[in-house]
Amino acid sequence: MERNQLLEHIEINPKIMVGKPVIKGTRLTVQYILNLLAHGTAFDGIIQEYNGLTNEDILACLLYASEMLEDTTFMPLIKAV
Repeated sequence: MERNQLLEHIEINPKIMVGKPVIKGTRLTVQYILNLLAHGTAFDGIIQEYNGLTNEDILACLLYASEMLEDTTFMPLIKAV
């Protein structure tokens, strides 16, 4: 699936979840889906838990996050001695 087609799965509406990016037609935020993935939940597990979600919805969350971080500069955390 092409980039633009995937990003169509994400919407930002100030009336839904205070304007956080969500999977279109749901109240599931991109942040929530990324958190599930970061804690080891597989695509299949997320899809089983939330009826109607697709692999493309989850891929759209990953793509959206990737594009939002593209212009972000990270500073390494240095442990204080």
